[in-house]
Amino acid sequence: MKKIISILILSLFGISLFAGEYPDISINELQKAIKSGKVAVIDVNGARSYSKGHIPTAIDFSSAGKKLAKSLPKDKNTLVVSYCGGPGCRAYKRGADAAAKLGYKNIKHLSAGISGWKKAGADVAKK
Repeated sequence: MKKIISILILSLFGISLFAGEYPDISINELQKAIKSGKVAVIDVNGARSYSKGHIPTAIDFSSAGKKLAKSLPKDKNTLVVSYCGGPGCRAYKRGADAAAKLGYKNIKHLSAGISGWKKAGADVAKK
């Protein structure tokens, strides 16, 4: 019984560490931030996916490469949101981590990804 409890506690601790690295943002919150012009959005789905449809104002991470710093606002407190395909996708971390390395402090994750964005009927931009 002690082993089961120990495993359960360690599992919950591991999940909380994994989930807490970048807080989630809802589709509605992101839409409001885009309308206000107070967000930088990073799409890490790749150039092909980006050209088929992305969140308006999103930066194509695969094309930005080392020039990401020039694509992001100078204010390091600006909200930066990174996203990928959907809830099971972890690729968003590449964009979030790149922003963090550049010194951005307010980084969030749209866990719904582009699939959730489209399902919600939100506007999609095409290249």
